[in-house]
Amino acid sequence: MNKINLREVVNFSLKAEGNNKVTLLGVGPMSKTLIKASLLLAKRKDFPIMFIASRNQVDSKELGGGYVCNWDQKGFHEAIKEVAKDIDFDGLYYLCRDHGGPWQRDNERKAHLLEDEAMKLGKQSYLEDLINGFDLLHIDPTKDPYVVGKVIDLDVVLNRTIELIEYIENERKARGINEIGYEVGTEETNGGLTSTETYENFIKKLTEELTKKNLPLPVFIVGQTGTLTRLTENVGNYSIDNAKRLADVAKKYTVGLKEHNGDYLNEQILLVHPASGVTATNVAPEYGTVETQSYLKLIEVEEDLFNQGLISDKSNLKTVLRTKAAESERWRKWMVGDKINISVVEVLKDEKLMDLITEISGHYTFNNDEVKKEITTLYNNLNSVGIDGEKFVITKIQESLDRYVQCFNLEGLTSKLMN
Repeated sequence: MNKINLREVVNFSLKAEGNNKVTLLGVGPMSKTLIKASLLLAKRKDFPIMFIASRNQVDSKELGGGYVCNWDQKGFHEAIKEVAKDIDFDGLYYLCRDHGGPWQRDNERKAHLLEDEAMKLGKQSYLEDLINGFDLLHIDPTKDPYVVGKVIDLDVVLNRTIELIEYIENERKARGINEIGYEVGTEETNGGLTSTETYENFIKKLTEELTKKNLPLPVFIVGQTGTLTRLTENVGNYSIDNAKRLADVAKKYTVGLKEHNGDYLNEQILLVHPASGVTATNVAPEYGTVETQSYLKLIEVEEDLFNQGLISDKSNLKTVLRTKAAESERWRKWMVGDKINISVVEVLKDEKLMDLITEISGHYTFNNDEVKKEITTLYNNLNSVGIDGEKFVITKIQESLDRYVQCFNLEGLTSKLMN
C-alpha cells in the first residue's frame, strides 16, 4: 500500500462531514507487545495509527537511548516494521515524535542545561528522527527549567519553534527526504484550558513567520481541552465547548487540533470528539497500565494453578515487577498530593501504595532483564496447561484501544482514504 502523507489524512478529517467525521489516535509505544496489539487491531478494524514516542521512550543512543526496549530511532522503526511483517499488516501506520525539542529528556532538564546546549541536543535528536523515517515531529520548546510556575513567553516559544523547524527542513532537503509533518504546542499540559484568543494569536504569528521563511505550516497544533492524566484516571475538566472553539480556529488555518492526555476519558466524552472537531488525540499511560494489570491478573491465575498442583513451579514476577516499579521512581510524575515526595523505602513498606505504583509505573520496567525473565517464566508455566498468556495480554490491550477506535469513528478509515 502506498503511504498517504499525514497532512492528507488530516485534510480528509478537516473536510469530513456526518459519519465520516473522525478523531485520529496517537498511541504511546509502551512496549513491543502494545505495538503488536495495536497493529493487529488496526489490521482487523482497517484504520491508520500513529505511534507517538517521547524522547524518554525512544532516542539516540548517544543521548541515552529510551526506556522502551532500549530503542533508538532506528531500533524503533525496525521493530514496528518487523511486527507489521510478522502479522502481514499492510495498512497505514506513522512514526511520530511526541514532545521533541530542548530539555525534553528528564536528565537534560534536571541538569539545567543552558539553552544553546539544550537546543543543540534537541536538534541532534530530531536529525535521528528524520534519518530514520519519522512522519511527524512535535516541536515543543516549552519545557524550560529556567521558567518555573508560569507559561513561557509566546515570542520565545515562536522563535525556538521556527529555529527548530528551519533546521529540520534544511537537513531534510539536503538529504532528499520526502515531506514530513510538524506538530507544535504552546504550553505544558496542566489540565487547564487554552483560550481561543491565545490559540489563534499563536497560530497567526507562527503562520506569518513560517511563510516569510518559506517553511511548511504545521499539520497539528496542540490545544488544551481540559484533559489531565494522574494516577489511573483523567482528573482534568474536559470542555466540549472549548474543544470545538479551538478546533474551529485551527481549521481556519487548515491545521488540526491535537489533544494530549486523552487517557481514561469516559465514552460519553470520547464519542463527542469527532463531532467537536478534535482532529487527533494522544493516549499513552493508559495502555501501559492495562498491560501491567494484565500481567498481575495472570500472576493470580498462576498462583491458583500452583496451589491446586496443576503446575509445579511459579514465577517471581509479582515481587520483581513491584520492586522495580517502585525503584524506578517514574511514578512520581503521575502522583498527586504529598505522595509525590515519599521515599522509595517508605513505598516498599506500604502494600496498598505498592499496588498503585505498580499499576501506574509497571510499564517502565518491561525492558528490565529480571522482569523479562519472569514474564517468560510466567508464560511458560501457563502454556504448560494450555493458557496463552501473551494472547490474553494482547486482548486486554486491544479492548482498551478499541474504546477509542469505536468512539472516534476510525473503523474503515484506511479504505476511505485510499478510495
